Amino acid sequence: MKIDDLLKQTSGWLKGTGPHSEIVFSSRVRLARNVDKVLFPGWANKEQQEQALAIVEPAVKDIKQIQQGGLHMRMEDFSAVDKQLLVERHLVSRDHITKNEGRAVAVSGDETLAIMLNEEDHLRIQVLLPGFALNECWEQIEKIDSSLEKKLNFAFSGKWGYLTACPTNTGTGMRASVMLHLPALVLTKQINRVIQAIVKLGLTVRGLFGEGTEAAGNFFQISNQVSLGRSEDEIVDNIRRIINQVIEYEQNARQVLTTKNKSSLEDQVWRSYGILKNAHIISSSETIELLSNMRLGIDVGLLQGLTREVANELFILTQPAHLQKLEKKTLTTHQRDMKRAQLIRDKIK
Repeated sequence: MKIDDLLKQTSGWLKGTGPHSEIVFSSRVRLARNVDKVLFPGWANKEQQEQALAIVEPAVKDIKQIQQGGLHMRMEDFSAVDKQLLVERHLVSRDHITKNEGRAVAVSGDETLAIMLNEEDHLRIQVLLPGFALNECWEQIEKIDSSLEKKLNFAFSGKWGYLTACPTNTGTGMRASVMLHLPALVLTKQINRVIQAIVKLGLTVRGLFGEGTEAAGNFFQISNQVSLGRSEDEIVDNIRRIINQVIEYEQNARQVLTTKNKSSLEDQVWRSYGILKNAHIISSSETIELLSNMRLGIDVGLLQGLTREVANELFILTQPAHLQKLEKKTLTTHQRDMKRAQLIRDKIK
């Protein structure tokens, strides 16, 4: 697979399927791993980073999902737009594209597995699936982790667990997260209370593109803050329990909107759909808010003939790098706004 092939397919985690997919956008489990007696990337010079890459690359290339139709490339071989495309598709972090030397990425053909090599840790492995599928994510990534551990000697302490560059990852090295679409809680002004309760329970809340981003489009990423002192199963079970409560709150809020405030909800949904269907110039920030309303309309049955998968895909395709890759040239902000509007019209007509 080549980088341009990503544009020809819908990412596996955008399918809009899986348990509670009307509320849960996606589930992800990420593991941080480092090679024993090798400097962490942040402390290593260029030569040492290349040495670490030479150790981990063969093991990553040997993973079945990467071998069978996957993508593996050094970061130095990507253009600036290609790197941003990977960020927009949630396959690498923003930090990973800031440097080239000694860094690489590997992605499975369906994009549900992605591995960053020499980001903050030697390996950052993630499995990303549609819907509320944390257990499935953990099952898949555990197998990949076990296969890698047969070939690589990971840095591990009997007292502290897996050793990582960031202390909050030490222990299991796991970060489990769920991306939720919570428009009803926002519209009924309950979201702040829910977020405060989540934080008190030891979880953290971020935006659509993870760390350092705000909750645009009524999307909230909820994940564990620390992994030390808990097993992987305990981390997953704790998040599942809390997410089930949040799902119930959102379901109740949607019930209120569709029964007591149906006319206002219909007006908001149809206005958003009308703009998306007819606009010829539209910004990224306006798009994500309108798509959120349209997706809510699809999920509560107000909009017929549109699928959740199309709405999900538009959240990604309308980002700047995707638009420029589709046009095969650099676009100004105004040109992107025009291309974005055209793409949306074509997708939802």
